[in-house]
Amino acid sequence: MFSSLDLEKTLATLRPILWQALEQLRQFYRQVKDLTVQDKGGDPVTLADQQIDAFLRRALQEHFPASAFGYLTEETYTAGQPLSQPYVWIIDPLDGTYDFLQQTGEYAIHVALVHKHRPCLAAVVWPEQEVIYTAIAGGGTYRETRHSSTRLQVQPPSPDQPLRVVMSRSHGGDRLEAFLTSLGSVQLMPMGSMGCKTASICQGDADLYVSLTGGSAPKDWDLAAPDLIMQEAAGAFTYVNGELPRYNRADVQHWQPLVVCHPVLSRWVGDRLQAFLQENQGYSGK
Repeated sequence: MFSSLDLEKTLATLRPILWQALEQLRQFYRQVKDLTVQDKGGDPVTLADQQIDAFLRRALQEHFPASAFGYLTEETYTAGQPLSQPYVWIIDPLDGTYDFLQQTGEYAIHVALVHKHRPCLAAVVWPEQEVIYTAIAGGGTYRETRHSSTRLQVQPPSPDQPLRVVMSRSHGGDRLEAFLTSLGSVQLMPMGSMGCKTASICQGDADLYVSLTGGSAPKDWDLAAPDLIMQEAAGAFTYVNGELPRYNRADVQHWQPLVVCHPVLSRWVGDRLQAFLQENQGYSGK
């Protein structure tokens, strides 16, 4: 029944579900001081994470049953073998929980449909901007509001301006900052959520994002949706060695450093980063 999935129809089905999730998450955001925060492996989890996750799974399974589609979500994941279904929904109901709790406005919902370990459809929802970024493999990336849709294409950095680099408020540290400043004239821009960072590059508000792993690594649900959003906007979203991330593997963690930017920057940054890590013995190759 779903062997040759119509991705345009799938996105049309997904779109109203995402707008509902946006509204529900914004309601939690308005009442964030009343939320109880739990610890899950060093990461904060709230009722908002759990309820948006449950809503998305329930709404999607009405159209895409669990017998035919896998569901890999941050809130329900258990370690083991890759899911066996040919299509797998990978969901992060609240990316950027720290920023959600601190009310910076930089949090997102990630939804990606993965086939043969690569995303074929993706959406990043930025509730406080009331915008949804969507992408279909081979079909481009779009910035959607309630009344309009604009195709996005990553622009090369301006040669006479500092390189605008988005970086996490809650991850990174001195090693990352040392590398970024080694690139020359840079403007460091703290920002929450991988989805928000990627969207900012896609729409021309930033030029580069670099992720270095430390005691933890980004997971499938952190990366899958932003990955396709960036790729379909003619951008680069790769490991430091230029390889594309793969999803729904036995291990959902991505230990290799990531480089996200316009392709004209990607090889240069990747080469500089590999040299920096070798010189500083900061990369084990895991």
